[in-house]
Parts: sequence; structure tokens; C-alpha cells
Amino acid sequence: MNMTADRTRPAGLAAIDREMARQHGDALATYHAAGRMAEKAAASLKKTGRLLLLGMGGSHAVNRAVEPLYRNLGIDAVALPLSEQLGQPLPISGRTIFVTSQSGESAEVVRWFNETGGTQETFGLTLEASSFLAKTAPSLVGAGGTELAFAATRSLTVTFAQHLAVLAVLGEDPAAALAVLEAPEDHDIAAALAALENVATVVTSGRRLQGVAEALALGLTELSRRPCFSLEGGQLRHGPMEMLGLEIGVVLFRGLDETAALVTAMAISAVETGAPVILFDASGRAPVAGAVTIGFAPATGLAAIFAMLPVAQRLMIGFAETRVENAGTPVRSSKITRSE
Repeated sequence: MNMTADRTRPAGLAAIDREMARQHGDALATYHAAGRMAEKAAASLKKTGRLLLLGMGGSHAVNRAVEPLYRNLGIDAVALPLSEQLGQPLPISGRTIFVTSQSGESAEVVRWFNETGGTQETFGLTLEASSFLAKTAPSLVGAGGTELAFAATRSLTVTFAQHLAVLAVLGEDPAAALAVLEAPEDHDIAAALAALENVATVVTSGRRLQGVAEALALGLTELSRRPCFSLEGGQLRHGPMEMLGLEIGVVLFRGLDETAALVTAMAISAVETGAPVILFDASGRAPVAGAVTIGFAPATGLAAIFAMLPVAQRLMIGFAETRVENAGTPVRSSKITRSE
């Protein structure tokens, strides 16, 4: 199954490498430049107490990851795919709305503003200052410009940094998350890749870190062209465990929070099925016997996300590289989706 080690690295993966090499620096720059707009967005949240997070693809995964962080601060936060909001809309009156699009040009973004006109409490999160989104709504703009490579990497980290700036204004202490960005942890993923060598597909799962699991599943699918997917831990428990076995890899995310015991229980159950299990672990708990544990310093929230995400991205890339000759070069998609 492994490709030859000495072949030329696919151009698509080389492009992703370049994006990933910049992501920590761009995230830090984004956080430090976000002040005034982050204050406006936070002021809106303090006024409304309600947040609707809209995005597609990787942007929606980011929204799912930060949803519990806003809830933890007393904000009634809900993340929906923008396509779902277009077809089955929640009321937008009285809510702060964050529309997230790294390009700022996605078809659903353009259509939503054309149909609704936005609201006075609508803010954009994007990487492109000249985009439709940035020109249409007051926006936090990430450092480094548009992400060029297929499969979101740097854009995720930069968007998380935008949220960190807003959360800091709301009272969240950003010190631990910033420390991770300034001194990223590095981990060997060879054992994890070896464990997944013969699987047909991968399911990812988490509890409070479910959004990160969803981001990884999306990237795995895009790059490997295998139907990898994500299920929140409780949803995985309720029936779909029937699929688990030797050919289904399981990747779990465990942080230092009250859901860690549930992730632990899932890891134990998944190991018992014979499925190869990878555990990204920032909980400070003991490793799970039979699982390949990638351990991080104990962390929660964005500190855990910033620590785990780049290592998970490397796993995603390594998994794809052994299965696809031209991994990173899309054949059915485009970086900016301009049609619905």
C-alpha cells in the first residue's frame, strides 16, 4: 500500500506543506491585529447573548469546534451549515451572526447576503480582505491572505485565532492558547500511520472536541478520496459501532474537560472491536491500552485545539499520501466552491 519513499512529493501536498509552515505565525499575527473588530463582535455578543455561526466545509468545522467555547461563557451559540440556514433558516433577528468563509467568495455566502441583506449584528471571518464577505460585512481578516492549497490547514488555525481574539474580549484567558502557538508541540506520528495502514476508511470522533474531529474527517476525505467521516461520541455509541472492526480506523480527541471519561470509554470500546484506534490526548489521563496515544500537555479549549490540530493535519496528509498518487490535487472539487 505504501508508495515509494523517493518519489517526487505531489504538488498539492507541497502546497499544503507551505501553508502549514506559516500557520502558527499567521495565527499569532491574526490574534494581535484583531483588537478593534474583535471588540465590536464581542460587544454585539454581550448585547444579544445569542450567536449563530454560519459556514461551509472547514469553516463549519471551526464553528462546531468553538460552539461549546461560546456556550461556556453564557452565549447561546448554534453552528449551522450555511446551506442549511438558506433552506431551513433559524430566525436571525436578535442574534449576533458570524459568517465564516476563508475565501469570502463561497456561493452560499453570496446568496445569503443577497437574500437577507445581513443584519446590523452580522460579522464576517475571512482570510481575504478584498473578498465579497469582507466588503459586505464588518469582518475579522486573517493574516497571510487566501489559503491556496486544497484541504484546509492554515485557514483553520487562523480562523481559530480570530475566535480567540473575540473570546478574550469576552473574558476568556488567552494565555494558554497563545503559548501553544508560540511553542508548538511536535509528535512522531509513525505509529499512528502504521496502525491505519490497512484500513479501508476512518471515523473520527470527540465530545467537546468534536469540531476538530469533523475538520480532520473532512481533510481525510478530501485528500485520500476515501469516505472518511465523523460522528460525535454519543452518536457513534448509538448504533454505528456496528461498523467497527479491523478495516475501520478510529481517531478520537480527548481534552482536559468533563467529557474526557466518555472519550476514554469510547476508546476502550473501540479497541475491543479490533479497530485500530488513535487517541489524540490532552486530558492528562492515562493512555488507553491497545490504542496508539499521541499525548499532549494537559489542555482544554483552544489551547488543546492549537496543540492537536497541526499533528492531526500531518496524520491526514500521511494517510492520504499512501493511497493517492496526486494527493492534494482535487479532481472533482475546487478550492473556492462557487456553485451550490
